[in-house]
Amino acid sequence: MDKSVIGGRAPAPVKVTAGETYWWCACGRSKTQPFCDGSHAGTSFTPMEWTAPETRGVFFCTCKQTSTAPLCDGSHNALAPDTAI
Repeated sequence: MDKSVIGGRAPAPVKVTAGETYWWCACGRSKTQPFCDGSHAGTSFTPMEWTAPETRGVFFCTCKQTSTAPLCDGSHNALAPDTAI
């Protein structure tokens, strides 16, 4: 099984619109974090579909360690400083 890579060390703040669908990068390889750009091709990963329940600001996870995907749960704070991005 493939392992996700760390796409960033801080959450990505995004203003989402109620009813809009967003495709969160689950593999960490996307150059357009936190969203998918197709970089998962050839891996076992697929992007996660997420529909905004309301219009508001949210923080999408970029470290890919969250337990509340696709939103940040603060897991990036526990990353070792030398963990590669």
